[in-house]
Amino acid sequence: MQMTMQVFILAAAIALLVQTTILIVLFLQMKKTTESVNRMMVDMHSRVGPILTRTQILLDDTQPKISALVEDAAHIVYMTRSQAQKFDRIATEASDRLRGQLVAVDRILTGTLEAVEDAGSQVRRSFWAPVQKASAIVQGIKIGLDVLRSRRTASPAKEPSVEQEDELFI
Repeated sequence: MQMTMQVFILAAAIALLVQTTILIVLFLQMKKTTESVNRMMVDMHSRVGPILTRTQILLDDTQPKISALVEDAAHIVYMTRSQAQKFDRIATEASDRLRGQLVAVDRILTGTLEAVEDAGSQVRRSFWAPVQKASAIVQGIKIGLDVLRSRRTASPAKEPSVEQEDELFI
């Protein structure tokens, strides 16, 4: 039993030594990796630092311009909205006025057409009726003269023709 105990102690000592060696190697590798990462960070910082500085300067320079641009855009939108409302109001008012003028023109034209129609009726009654009567009288006289002429030249036993009768009909 003593011997198994010694073998066991020896195996434990060797295992402890292997573990310590592994931990030392891991520590050294971790130290190398940390140094490498630190170098990359310093290098990156030295490269990115000036870029960030320039970017900050650029933003500081353009910030008032951007603010002015946004303010101008807001003012343009306000003015455009105001002008659109004004145009809408003017267009609506013009449309209403035009509608009123069209109604007035329609009334005037309707009245004029009615007056022309009444005048035409009056002319027909006062002018054409006497003209037709005069024309009928002249036609009657003409037919009467034709009948007298034809009686002189023709025999008295002859009956008046249908044509003459149509001419006498008024």
